[in-house]
Amino acid sequence: MGIVVDHLTKVFGQQKAVNDVSFNAEDNQILGFLGPNGAGKSTVMKLITCYLSPSAGNVIVNGYDVMNQAHEVRKITGYLPENNPLYYDQYVHEYLWFTGGLSGMKGSALKARIREMIRICGLEKEQNKLIGALSKGYRQRVGLAQALIHDPDVLVLDEPTTGLDPNQITEVRNLIKEVSASKTVILSTHIMQEVESICDRVVIINEGSIVADSTVKELRGKSAATSKIRIQLSGSIGHELLHAISGVSGVEVLPENRWIIAFGKEDIRPALTRLIADKELDLLELNKVEDTLEDIFKRLTQNEKSL
Repeated sequence: MGIVVDHLTKVFGQQKAVNDVSFNAEDNQILGFLGPNGAGKSTVMKLITCYLSPSAGNVIVNGYDVMNQAHEVRKITGYLPENNPLYYDQYVHEYLWFTGGLSGMKGSALKARIREMIRICGLEKEQNKLIGALSKGYRQRVGLAQALIHDPDVLVLDEPTTGLDPNQITEVRNLIKEVSASKTVILSTHIMQEVESICDRVVIINEGSIVADSTVKELRGKSAATSKIRIQLSGSIGHELLHAISGVSGVEVLPENRWIIAFGKEDIRPALTRLIADKELDLLELNKVEDTLEDIFKRLTQNEKSL
């Protein structure tokens, strides 16, 4: 059934941290939840997991209402907060026994589940170590194990790969992809490559409001209305002359007599060629420039016009 966020608002004093936010996360789907620092991502995740109560609106998690059925929501939800609060003076195996017990598990069923989590999260060699003695990568694995220990239907992960090295990031991503086959996953991250590699859908929030909700492919398609080319000339030319070409919507000046020119549907090549010839310059480079997900994210969250 997934997650339905319905006109969700959260106010702290005079600050509206979340402003009328609505989106869905489907079953067996990884939803990338993006936004700059302070945009409201973590607040939304805390509202979904019942760590905060909404000021207005509601969230339905697999049919349960977070306002009136918080206990049921917590039972089916696994949550890894951004700061991954672990007990450093506990052993890995001991900590998973403790968190599993908090979820109502006990006896042989809990023992079997701990063994499974240790295997799935790659903690075999670390299970008898103090958590405080582990690397950050292994601590993240322990955090994922506690979020998964009660086999939740919904998994909420707040920046699970922050601070990890490239190998650790790959391992944690693969783990998330593996467990997502039977769960609804909401993943907050600042890493655009992470979104492209594992997320089925993207929601972008800025200043407490949703500014995009689509697949990565759809998001790229929406940005295709503006084309870009990068040119290099044998000498300098005023960027205002490039900007004056009919159809040009923006010009970015780069080093070494290079520019990125943005334009709409109009073909600017004839006018550009004439301008270069009139200035008696040679064209050394002309390449199409594709928008990266970082470019799109930046435009949406900084209210920029197309370059």
